[in-house]
Amino acid sequence: MKKTTFNNIHKKLGGKLVEFAGYEMPIQYEGIIAEHKAVRDSVGVFDVSHMGEVEVRGKDAFAFVQKLTTNDVSKLEKGKVQYSSMCLENGGVIDDLLVYHCGDYFMLVINASNIEKDLEWMSKNTFGDVELKNVSDEVSLLAIQGKNSLPTLQKLTDTDLSKIEYYNFEFGKIAGIDCIISHTGYTGEKICFEIYSKTDVAQSEKLWNEIFKAGEEFNIKPIGLGARDTLRLEYAFRLYGNDMDENYNPLEAGLGWITKLDKGEFNGREAMQKCKAEGLKKKLVGFIVDDRMVARHGAEVYSGDEKIGVVTSGSMSPMLSKNIGLAYINEGHNKIGTLIEILIRDKKIKATIVKTPFLN
Repeated sequence: MKKTTFNNIHKKLGGKLVEFAGYEMPIQYEGIIAEHKAVRDSVGVFDVSHMGEVEVRGKDAFAFVQKLTTNDVSKLEKGKVQYSSMCLENGGVIDDLLVYHCGDYFMLVINASNIEKDLEWMSKNTFGDVELKNVSDEVSLLAIQGKNSLPTLQKLTDTDLSKIEYYNFEFGKIAGIDCIISHTGYTGEKICFEIYSKTDVAQSEKLWNEIFKAGEEFNIKPIGLGARDTLRLEYAFRLYGNDMDENYNPLEAGLGWITKLDKGEFNGREAMQKCKAEGLKKKLVGFIVDDRMVARHGAEVYSGDEKIGVVTSGSMSPMLSKNIGLAYINEGHNKIGTLIEILIRDKKIKATIVKTPFLN
């Protein structure tokens, strides 16, 4: 099992460590609800170094990334980030990812559990002058999220963080350490940063300790993957492997906004054009359960005796104190306000389809 450069710190803090995507990762420290609220109320720090990073270089790097991904890379310029997806020719989602325009190269940030699969797919689709370099093991990644992430980090850098717009980044220094400072996140917080630095235990521990010293006045807390999941779900952010995979296309997953069918040729475009023309047979929607029971991944959804869908994600929302979730629901049953029933522990529990995100 791999360990991130922050592993000793997680152990010292008493983090509950579990295997996740081949890494030993903290699922929680003091508890999911307390950690969740710390991010919503102030600031929290996540070790997400298990994520994958691939650099794309060469004269044809732009053309390659444009054909590989569903969003329009021509809209990117140096210092900007784009949320996108990679698809099979049949439209099925191989992965969702971030595309960083770093000037003379692109950096693709991919999901930890998909690194090998993604690299194989990228390699299979290369053409012309394109060089792929998997730098996942050379990069450590911290996410500092919540309204007090900016004043915390600002103490440690000369870069004016207030000038970095959402989904933009700069090369700079935090606590004297070279890094990419990215105004991005997976929590729904608008003030949020992700810090990419070189994999080096001493440097990583210094970075962590300096951030916690700077954030002490804001009661900064370490956050595990458990709260990362409940935070992202409140904003209906998709989780690969749960809310989408190779069996669903981005249109069905509600990711039409990152799928630019008019940008020219890309993998899966024809299949998605056909799907759009014929009308979606199912789509991913949000729901709230009228009960204290949580609807988990894989739970069946019914309208009377007819099975109409399946739950992909579900949890209690610490901010709403309600049980929320996402589900693929068949056409004819997936409008906002529709009453549905979800099979939870052999009982059909009532739920209502609602507008997402669950929090505004």
